[in-house]
Amino acid sequence: MDEPRPKILIVEDDESITLGLQMNLEAEGYRVTVAMDGEDGLNQALAGGFDLLVLDVMLPRMNGFELVRALRAKGEYVPVIMLSARGEEMDKVMGLELGAEDYITKPFGLAELLARVKAVLRRDGIVRRRGEQTMRAADLEVNPRSREVRRDGTLVELTATEFDVLWALIEANDRALTREELLERVWGPGHHVTLRTIDNFVLQLRSKLERDPTEPRHLVTVRGVGYRFKP
Repeated sequence: MDEPRPKILIVEDDESITLGLQMNLEAEGYRVTVAMDGEDGLNQALAGGFDLLVLDVMLPRMNGFELVRALRAKGEYVPVIMLSARGEEMDKVMGLELGAEDYITKPFGLAELLARVKAVLRRDGIVRRRGEQTMRAADLEVNPRSREVRRDGTLVELTATEFDVLWALIEANDRALTREELLERVWGPGHHVTLRTIDNFVLQLRSKLERDPTEPRHLVTVRGVGYRFKP
């Protein structure tokens, strides 16, 4: 039996952009649903069943940042690609720290967007397929199938991207990864993410997972190299 085609929700209020995205994504074999404002997009996303959201930042009734924040607060970790005419670094950092997997600045080429869509869906699928067993390290339990992390049995809320950074370090099997390697593993080729973003995500993970974030036991810095997960 053929696997079901990935289902994508486009949340974009520009009808010409929406039509172009829908036509090209459907031509690639994806099932596409459209929402024209943030509130409708949030309601449809929370109803479930989507493999990816392609989401504009500037939306009526609820902007893209608010939508992603609301999704993650309700425990919905569907991957998100954010679109924006604003290319400032802080906007990109905000979107990624809220839990978006990628951030693309308008205007963009359709070939680039399609490549980003494939990369995000591929990464998400790899994590889900590999998640057969829970990884345990001292006080931490990490389940890649459910994308849940527990410390001393208590659930720790992570954004989708925080989990991806953590899992990339775990999969390195006690080997230190450079910031460039982490960027490549989490965001894929052609990313527009800065090295500083990796440092921010590691700091966030330490604040949530380490008993003393200033003296980390698991997410350790390897001077002159990058970061290592120490089980």
